[in-house]
Amino acid sequence: MNTSIGAVLLVSVLVVACGQQKSDSKAMDAKVAAAPAAAPAPVAPGGMLLDYASDQVVQKFHSSSCEQLKAQKSEPQTEKAKMALEFLRNDSQARAAFLDKIAAPVLNKMFECGMIP
Repeated sequence: MNTSIGAVLLVSVLVVACGQQKSDSKAMDAKVAAAPAAAPAPVAPGGMLLDYASDQVVQKFHSSSCEQLKAQKSEPQTEKAKMALEFLRNDSQARAAFLDKIAAPVLNKMFECGMIP
């Protein structure tokens, strides 16, 4: 998978996963899908797309209640989410940059919610 396309998919998935309304997410999907034609997607550590995606995940965890997070955890993964995870598995630099940014706030919230020991 092309790294730029993988980054676009990652952002698209995370935007949708972060609770945007369906109409907003479809508009965002269209904008994000058009991005590679306009400019190459930066995916190196500190890249704009990874920064945006990680910021959205952190914001989701800060703004969601424990009950909402537990309910979302039990929902099956979408195909887009699976593709984003596959992208992160295959791109160690993108994965490290993404996880470095989200690890502390996400794990903190999960601990507070009793989702991890």
